[in-house]
Amino acid sequence: MSRTSSTAPQDPSAVRVSEELFAPVSPSVEICYQTFGSDDDDPLLLVMGLGGPMIWWDDDFCTRLAEAGFFVIRYDNRDTGRSSRIGQRVTRAQLVRAFTTGRGSAPYAVSDLAADGLALLDHLGIDAAHVAGISMGGMIAQTMAIEAPSRVLSLTSIMSTTGRRTVGWQSPALLPTLIAPRRGGKEAYVSTNSMVWGLIGSPDFPVEADVLRKRGEDTFDRGVSASGVLRQMMAILTQPNRTLRLRTLHLPTLVIHGLADKMVHVSGGRATASAIPGAELVLVDGMGHDLPTELYDSFVEGIRRTADRARPGGA
Repeated sequence: MSRTSSTAPQDPSAVRVSEELFAPVSPSVEICYQTFGSDDDDPLLLVMGLGGPMIWWDDDFCTRLAEAGFFVIRYDNRDTGRSSRIGQRVTRAQLVRAFTTGRGSAPYAVSDLAADGLALLDHLGIDAAHVAGISMGGMIAQTMAIEAPSRVLSLTSIMSTTGRRTVGWQSPALLPTLIAPRRGGKEAYVSTNSMVWGLIGSPDFPVEADVLRKRGEDTFDRGVSASGVLRQMMAILTQPNRTLRLRTLHLPTLVIHGLADKMVHVSGGRATASAIPGAELVLVDGMGHDLPTELYDSFVEGIRRTADRARPGGA
């Protein structure tokens, strides 16, 4: 069944939050997911980026989306959080080669990650949904729209890119940090996590140290996989250029990108908006590669505005 009706904002105290559940999306992959709001509302699938569990879509952000009339579905990508791990090993030498050439043997592709999201919708009995993705999640969301256009009602691509190697590049200064061997244990993870966010976060919207620490602790407690991050990186580095296929899309699209993003250069957002007919581009001064809490209401309004364009009579 396809749910496309819009509803009035809910009383925050009335927002229902499910327990964490599991969906078998293929014989070898089980996806952990959670929902916010009423399943009578507009379904919105949230797709997180590299190494990010679903809790990086903050509870408050998900609640605000539910208040705006969405049935919010967030989930752990494979190799993240409580979802399945894929066992094939990726070496750092393979990653460096893929970074410089765009070629290599990846355990799975962005297309496979997109298939996981679509299979989760199948599991929930949802024919079509609005989809929003961050970074790698934006690449996955774009791929879902390309490969299953009837199933994506609207697209919000946040701090992401098209797969074309001449746009959306990562600052080369970040690569040694991202692929460096990690010490084991919770404290080491939390320390490294805070350091990375300090490098790629929003300079105009700094996050307090105790908030970063709590995020790192919660992420570690869900389950982290250094090898899983490398496998996801290989999928990103070997992804195809989607530009020509993005030009075939005809759906309401919002592209959001920070002008201070070191992880995915703003040229990736500009190229995405340029490729998709009628896409709206929102560039944010002082925003890096995160979602500042100060901008939650603006992002929610943008996602809602874009979803409303998918309704009959929408702009």
